[in-house]
Amino acid sequence: MVKTLTLTLLAVTALALGACGNRTEQRIGGAAVGAGTGAVVAGPVGAVVGGAAGAIAAPTVVRETRRSTR
Repeated sequence: MVKTLTLTLLAVTALALGACGNRTEQRIGGAAVGAGTGAVVAGPVGAVVGGAAGAIAAPTVVRETRRSTR
């Protein structure tokens, strides 16, 4: 119950902060995707590691994706 509540609060916080500037939005989106993927693969520990990796790598991935579509 507590884990579900904690994950729900983290998701709500991430969505609420998603309206912030472009860089912040990229980082939050990357963290959310990374945490979701990590949670599926390795549980709670994977969610933390995936979220951190997603937050760090997201701006680079978005920048490279934008370049390749031009």
